[in-house]
Amino acid sequence: MEVGTWAVVVAAAAAYLAWFWRLSRGLSGPRVWPVLGSLPGLVQHAEDMHEWIVSNLRRTGGTYQTCIFAVPGVARRGGLVTVTCEPRNLEHVLKSRFDNYPKGPFWHAVFSDLLGDGIFNSDGETWVAQRKTAALEFTTRTLRTAMSRWVSRSIHLRLLPILEEAARDKTHVDLQDLLLRLTFDNICGLAFGKDPETLAPGLPENDFATAFDRATEATLNRFIFPECLWRCKKWLGLGMETTLARSVAHVDQYLAAVIKARKLELAGNGKCDAAAPAAAHAHDDLLSRFMRKGSYSDESLQHVALNFILAGRDTSSVALSWFFWLVSTHPDVERKIVRELCAALAVSRGSHDPALWLAAPFTFEELDRLVYLKAALSETLRLYPSVPEDSKHVVADDYLPDGTFVPAGSSVTYSIYSAGRMKTVWGDDCLEFRPERWLSADGARFEPHDSYRFVAFNAGPRICLGKDLAYLQMKNIAGSVLLRHRLAVAPGHRVEQKMSLTLFMKHGLRMEVRPRDLTPAIDELRGADAAAMPATAPCA
Repeated sequence: MEVGTWAVVVAAAAAYLAWFWRLSRGLSGPRVWPVLGSLPGLVQHAEDMHEWIVSNLRRTGGTYQTCIFAVPGVARRGGLVTVTCEPRNLEHVLKSRFDNYPKGPFWHAVFSDLLGDGIFNSDGETWVAQRKTAALEFTTRTLRTAMSRWVSRSIHLRLLPILEEAARDKTHVDLQDLLLRLTFDNICGLAFGKDPETLAPGLPENDFATAFDRATEATLNRFIFPECLWRCKKWLGLGMETTLARSVAHVDQYLAAVIKARKLELAGNGKCDAAAPAAAHAHDDLLSRFMRKGSYSDESLQHVALNFILAGRDTSSVALSWFFWLVSTHPDVERKIVRELCAALAVSRGSHDPALWLAAPFTFEELDRLVYLKAALSETLRLYPSVPEDSKHVVADDYLPDGTFVPAGSSVTYSIYSAGRMKTVWGDDCLEFRPERWLSADGARFEPHDSYRFVAFNAGPRICLGKDLAYLQMKNIAGSVLLRHRLAVAPGHRVEQKMSLTLFMKHGLRMEVRPRDLTPAIDELRGADAAAMPATAPCA
C-alpha cells in the first residue's frame, strides 16, 4: 500500500475515532463500541434483557441514550435509542406529544403481513377511525356479557375438569400452556364468534391456532435482523419468511371463510352454526359488530379480528401465569384471596352451604366485590407486565421533560418492566409483591395508581380498550381456580423469563394441583361474624 493511501486510511481512522469519542461522551447508557455500538451488550444480555435495562435505568436516573450502530450519518438518527421509564417522560410521549411519537414505519413494516393496517399496527387517521368504532363497542354491556359467557364456559367445561383430573391423578400440568389455550379460545369467540377448542379434552392441535402461532413467531423473528436482511429473505422466500407467508395464507383463508359465512348469516341468507355457543346470542362478537357499523372490506375485517386476537390472547394468559406463580410462593396473599372469595360468595349465595359456592360461575356482582384479588393481579402486572418494553418513532426533534433531546428519526423505548421496579416511583419495597399498595387504608376499596407510573395497559390515547374486560377475565379464572385448588411449582421446575415481546415463562409453568380445603377460610369468616355481632343483655 502506498504512503498516500496509508495517510488517507490513518486520517479517516483518526477522524472516525474523534467523531466516536464525541458521540460516546454524549451517551449515558451502557458501553458503546466503535461501529458495533451497543450490539455487544445486547447480545451479552440476551437472556436477561429486562433486568439489564432496569439496572441501566437505575444507574442513570430513569433515562439513558444508546446507539445501535456507531456509524456517522446513522448513529444520531435511526441508530439512536432513548430508553426511559420516567413517568413525566412517559406522559409526554404517550399523551402530551402523542402525534410526534407514532409506532412508526419500522414497527408497521414488521407486522404488516400479519396485521396489515389494523388498530394495533396503524397510525394517523387509519388508527383514529378504527379506535372510534372499537371504543364504542368496548363500552357496551353486551360485549362484557359475551366475554363473561365465553370465559365461564371455558373455565367450567374445560379448565376445571383438567385440573381436577391432575389433582386426582397427582400429575403435573403446564399451567401456562393451559391458560394460553383458554384465552385463545375465549378471544376467538369474542373476536369472531368461533371456538377453536384448543382446550378441549386431550388438548388437540387446531390448524388455525397452529398457523397463527407460527405466523406470530415468524413475525417476531424480524426484530432480530436488520430490515434489509429480512426483506431480502422475504423476496427470496428463505427461512422464517417462508413460514410466515404460508401461515398468514392459512390464517387468511380460515378468516375469509368465517367472514363469508357471517355476512350470509347477518343478511338472513344462511343459518347460524347451531353448535356455536354464540348462535343464540345474535352475533355479539366484534367481527359482527364491525360489519354492522360500516362498509369494511373483507381484508379490513380480517385485520380487525387478527389484531384483537393478538392483543387479547397472550397478554392475559401471561399475566395469569405470573400471578399463579407469585400467589403460590406467597401463602399469606393466597389466604387473603381465598378468604375474600368465600366472603363474596357468602353474601350472595349464603354461608350455610359452601357447596353452593362451587355450583355456578361467578356473577358480575360477585366479581366486582373481589378488590383484593384485583389488587393482587395489578401487583403482578406491575412486576411482570405482559409487554415489558415498547417503542415509538420520533417524527420531529423534541425535548423530553427531563431535558433529554430526542432527534427526528430516532426511537424512544419506554420500559414498562422498569417502570414498576424503580424505588423513586414505588418506594424501597418496589421489588416486593404487596397487593396492599393498591388498596385504601381500610382495605375496602381498590385505588388505582397514575397510568404513567403503572403502564401495563399503556396510557394516553392508546390506553388498552380491553382493560376492564381483561380484569373481568383474569378475576374469573383466578377466582375459579383458587377457590377449588392449591397450586405449587413442581419440584425441579425453573421459572425463568423468555426474552420476547411478551413476557412468557421460558420453560412454561409446571404446577402440582391439590384440592382446596375451604374450612379454614369458612371458620375465619364465621369467627369474624361472631365478633362483629353486638352483645345482648340477658333476659330478666
